[in-house]
Amino acid sequence: MINDPFKDIQLTVCERFHAPYCDCGWDLKLGVAKNVKTGLLPINGVRSLPENGTSGWYIWAGEEMSSTPDFFVPLHTRHIANWCEIVIPYLGLAPGWTFLITPNYEDVWEDKRILAGDL
Repeated sequence: MINDPFKDIQLTVCERFHAPYCDCGWDLKLGVAKNVKTGLLPINGVRSLPENGTSGWYIWAGEEMSSTPDFFVPLHTRHIANWCEIVIPYLGLAPGWTFLITPNYEDVWEDKRILAGDL
């Protein structure tokens, strides 16, 4: 088992927002938009149910998520620090949770529509 150096900060975020903790699966994949590497803000994340070797996380930058088929690329969660380290504290949020962050702002909430497949 891999020692998770970020678990404590993820637990703290979950406690602050009264959200259940769910391990992000450092050996699983997440979907990340290429625009995350450009410095575009805000950074958005939404977690659906994990399946087929994924953590359920989708992360993108900017005001809107694109619907183009190649908007998200697969990335092992353990490599997200090379793309966007600011998201790491939020990756313990359970499926059905979402975040919008910048270096000076954060908004975290549960959205039941995510798990119902309505988004």
